[in-house]
Amino acid sequence: MATPRNGLVVDGGVARCFWIGGHTDLRLYHDQEWGRPVADDVRLFEKLCLEGFQSGLSWLTILRKREAFRRAFAGFDPERVARFGPRDVARLLGDAGIVRHRGKIEAAINNARRAVELAGERGSLAAYLWSFEPPAAERPRRLTRAALARITESPASRALSKDLRRRGFRFVGPTTCYAFFQGVGVVNDHIEGCHARAQAERDRARFRVPAAR
Repeated sequence: MATPRNGLVVDGGVARCFWIGGHTDLRLYHDQEWGRPVADDVRLFEKLCLEGFQSGLSWLTILRKREAFRRAFAGFDPERVARFGPRDVARLLGDAGIVRHRGKIEAAINNARRAVELAGERGSLAAYLWSFEPPAAERPRRLTRAALARITESPASRALSKDLRRRGFRFVGPTTCYAFFQGVGVVNDHIEGCHARAQAERDRARFRVPAAR
């Protein structure tokens, strides 16, 4: 793999964002998921939870535990997780396959309950979350590595964080919300020259934001 230049790593003639390093897990996630728009409530809830669990850890750590998380949290179906009780918390604290942090586990269960309420209010979790998509004027004109390094949060991620916390969600700070935006395609943060940037843009152009009720 070539030394990163302009924020890109080149492997087999394919340029990718610098953060994949030499990790196959990150390369697949980068190529197939990151920056691609998601409308499914279960997958959106999963990503919001996993970003919360990632706080203080690397995304690679969480990604490698994702299947264990899915098994432990009923596939991240918000309605099922919302019914978890003290026995489930004890079970999760004993599960070595996930991050055994009581605060984060209890936050995920709490957030499932709040997500069910939101879906009932807005028609879907997706309709609510995508309503925070930032306007073009809030985005850099050219997304270089330097530009990306300056964005750890944004006005839109701060607005989402504030509203989620007002509704009782936990572990949803502005930086977590911005990482969520990146992961589910609310923004396309593949840097200029990355082979996946154009496809992510095409996917976003075809994407229809779920309508609120």
